[in-house]
Amino acid sequence: MIGLGFRREMLNWPLPSITADFFEVVPENWIHRNRAPLRAIRDTHRPIYLHGVSLNLGGHSALDTAFLHQIKALMDELATPYYSDHLAASGDAHQLYDLFPIPLTMQEAIRVSDRIIQVQDVLGRPIGVENATWYTNAGDLTEPEFINEILQRSGCLLLLDVNNVVVNAKNHQLINLETFVAQMDPTRISYIHVAGHEYDKRFGMYIDTHSQPVEPATRQMARQLAQNHGLDILLEWDNDVPDMDAINQELSCLRPSTTM
Repeated sequence: MIGLGFRREMLNWPLPSITADFFEVVPENWIHRNRAPLRAIRDTHRPIYLHGVSLNLGGHSALDTAFLHQIKALMDELATPYYSDHLAASGDAHQLYDLFPIPLTMQEAIRVSDRIIQVQDVLGRPIGVENATWYTNAGDLTEPEFINEILQRSGCLLLLDVNNVVVNAKNHQLINLETFVAQMDPTRISYIHVAGHEYDKRFGMYIDTHSQPVEPATRQMARQLAQNHGLDILLEWDNDVPDMDAINQELSCLRPSTTM
């Protein structure tokens, strides 16, 4: 299936005209909000996946148990098959509305795995963790080694963001996309994220903006994984969101019948 990250710019789009097979929403945006738009999606018999931004798996503050119970209730209400968040820190004393890297060390892999287990104990199900973009980091493990250690210790799943791998590869020249993906067990992948990114001359780096079409190499890898292992692909477009026709065109390019 090919899915779409549902954003506020899409609230007035006619749902039958959006060609996504499923939708993904940020649960923090809906816990205290009128969920009529989500019920409208559900009434079209298309699944809703939850992808969060504030779980703070890489942080050091205590996990918010009350928040996790709200997530659990939302999952039950929407009959959603997946809840995920990022392998990153998002703020201890305050929500920082950004994602900060976790040092790639065994000590951190063990610590973060323990936090994931706590989350899963509350929710009563495995969660997904997304490999994040990072612009500077430290540690003696490679990113695939770090991720695999966490997957093995916690029993969670990997939400594989192919675009994030590409951005990190361009910025740091450490692990290219093919090498990274070859080190991941496809049976541990929940589904796949794709998006676009931009080069920022101010920083001399590629930035994970989710504001451009998906690059051909990113699209090709996602489609290859989807076809070989029966995985869903989710298109994220968060900034400078184009009109529905442009989004539908991006979705069509992810389908197997379209030439790569």
